[in-house]
Amino acid sequence: MANSLPDRTEQPLPQSGQEDAERAKILVVDDRPENLLVSRTMLDELGHQVITVRSGDEALKYLLENDVAVILLDVNMPGMDGLETATYIRMRQKSAHTPIIFLTAYVEEMHTAKGYSLGAVDYILTPVTPDILRTKVKVFVQLHLMTRQAERQAEQRIALAREQAARAAAEESIRRSTFLADAGGVLSGSLDVTATVSALAQFVVPVLGDLCVLMLTGEQGNPGLMAVAWRSSGGDADRHSELVAGLHNSEINAAMRQAMASGRTVVVTDVMPGPATLVATSAGAPAPKNLELGFELASLAVLPLVARGRKLGVLMLGTGLSGRRFAPDALALAGDLATRAAVSLDNCLLYAKIQEDDRRKNEFLAMLAHELRNPLAPIRNAVHLLCMPDRGQAKLDWAVDVLERQTQQLVRLVDDLLDVARITQGRILLKLAPVDVAKVVGVAVEMSRPLIKAREHELTVTVPSAPLAVHGDYARVAQILANLLNNAAKFTEPKGRIVLGVEEDGAEVVFRVRDSGIGIPGNMFGPIFELFTQADRSLDRTQGGLGIGLTIVRRLVDMQGGSIHVYSGGAQQGSEFVVRLPRAAVSCAEPPQADAPRRKEAGQRVLIVDDYADSADSMAALLRFDGQDVRIAHDGPAALEAARRFAPSVVFLDIGLPGMSGFQVARALRTMPETKDCLLIAVSGYGQAEDHRNSQEAGFDRHLVKPVDLPVLQEILGSTTAQSAPAPGGG
Repeated sequence: MANSLPDRTEQPLPQSGQEDAERAKILVVDDRPENLLVSRTMLDELGHQVITVRSGDEALKYLLENDVAVILLDVNMPGMDGLETATYIRMRQKSAHTPIIFLTAYVEEMHTAKGYSLGAVDYILTPVTPDILRTKVKVFVQLHLMTRQAERQAEQRIALAREQAARAAAEESIRRSTFLADAGGVLSGSLDVTATVSALAQFVVPVLGDLCVLMLTGEQGNPGLMAVAWRSSGGDADRHSELVAGLHNSEINAAMRQAMASGRTVVVTDVMPGPATLVATSAGAPAPKNLELGFELASLAVLPLVARGRKLGVLMLGTGLSGRRFAPDALALAGDLATRAAVSLDNCLLYAKIQEDDRRKNEFLAMLAHELRNPLAPIRNAVHLLCMPDRGQAKLDWAVDVLERQTQQLVRLVDDLLDVARITQGRILLKLAPVDVAKVVGVAVEMSRPLIKAREHELTVTVPSAPLAVHGDYARVAQILANLLNNAAKFTEPKGRIVLGVEEDGAEVVFRVRDSGIGIPGNMFGPIFELFTQADRSLDRTQGGLGIGLTIVRRLVDMQGGSIHVYSGGAQQGSEFVVRLPRAAVSCAEPPQADAPRRKEAGQRVLIVDDYADSADSMAALLRFDGQDVRIAHDGPAALEAARRFAPSVVFLDIGLPGMSGFQVARALRTMPETKDCLLIAVSGYGQAEDHRNSQEAGFDRHLVKPVDLPVLQEILGSTTAQSAPAPGGG
């Protein structure tokens, strides 16, 4: 019989999964094959799977991969006996609590004590009584099956819980996605800021809270547009909303300021016990308004609205009626909504700004046409008068005076436009040096005096008696003050008062230009410095101007390290502009002087090069009337040919020639023997420092900006000193 038994035998498993789930494994370990056969025969009646092995090593190997209900272990085995095998069984976590029944032919007290210490549940003497063996094994098998059933039930409960959690998470994700998708529809429904803010505040209630306050910041970070929506006790559909200018609640306002300052979500609890009432300021309403919430405001969550790095405002949520608190998932959903709302509101604000800029641009173009037509009309009338055959000297004098004044007005308009273009393009280069305050104030007053005198204003100028200097560009500081004085004169009724005061304030010099004029509304303090902005935008206004003077002033002040602020009590309360510039040492640079002319020659030979025929012909007529010998060329090659034949002593050369530029012509003239020492003067519509430098590098002696006045031409030709007159050439 010993040879007929394998080392380990197992009964075949049943085919049914349910039957397999109810059958246990019984491991029998004995080195005697006949004992294994007897044990398996006795245990087969239990209907479970009996596994027989013939050594402790085989038992340990089997237990590595299998779970058994009970182990029948022979104590006396060669090699590794039953007690040693039991020791290793207990050392393995998987089989540490598996019941062990020792089988032995005799019982020794020492062996018994050690066996029980190793976790043995019983000792059975051999030969074994079948009923006793089956009864004891059956108990442990049933316990094992009950444990397995409990484990399966626990696994089922865990799987069910996981499934329910996954289903809940999926449903929550769907709700979240649906909510955000619906919110996207609300946010994209309009580009109007007010409509979007109001619609979003109503949409949030009651999904995220019983109260919603959506606030956008206004000028200088102060609260601006604010929408309030809340749910009354009547139900979800019973909602109220208001557009207000502010809330009078210290805790709410403090939470808003904290969220704006930190850029993080702020949560506040125990806000307002009892039925809450919010006191609000309505836009344009004289008295505060009470918003009756009808429920206790228990907690607040304030989320900043941030887009493109800018804090646009806050989204505030409140709970109380629903008894909810702000859980992490609710705050996360509110955060997603705040992010999307910030982007949408930023787009609305940008769209509003584009519309405003477009409106102001159109108004500017209309004003520009108006301002250009104003001088053109009298110029045309003066020309018509000059064409009349019966004109007298008085009429001629009148026409000349009109042409002079209106031409100067056109020059001022064009200069302002060029200054704005250069400033916005960053093409203005400043010559910073100590500037004497008294001198630059005097220059600014003289620049503004014609307008102030024409409107019969009373001008008061106060300058410290002690020497005082600012660190800036002399010409640009004068331009700043002159623009402010002109602005005060234009917007002050005739015979009004204008005061220009200067004072020292630590490391700064303060210039104050105050007037008794029409004043400035509070909402215009910021926009008044923006391009093309005027407080009075109607086309029938009498002040004139393009609305760019203050823009030029602010940009020039900023470029020189200063600051400018405006103050006004409102309409007809006058205004005050305060400019602060860095103070400098008293040693001051002199005002910029004209470049020294090179030589003087009566009746000089003059070559005019300009592709604009009327400009060239008119300048030639003036110079010929002044006694000069003049030739004209309209392009570069013609100019070089005329220079070779005419050998001019003075050349007025336009920079913007077709084909061959004025710079190229100038360099060629400097290489020709007939003109290498002539007085070479650039004439251009650009007159910045960079333009002067480019002209100097090309070989020009001076740079004039169009239009060039006759006195300037006379000064150049009449005060030049003869140094090395060029040899006369053929005419």
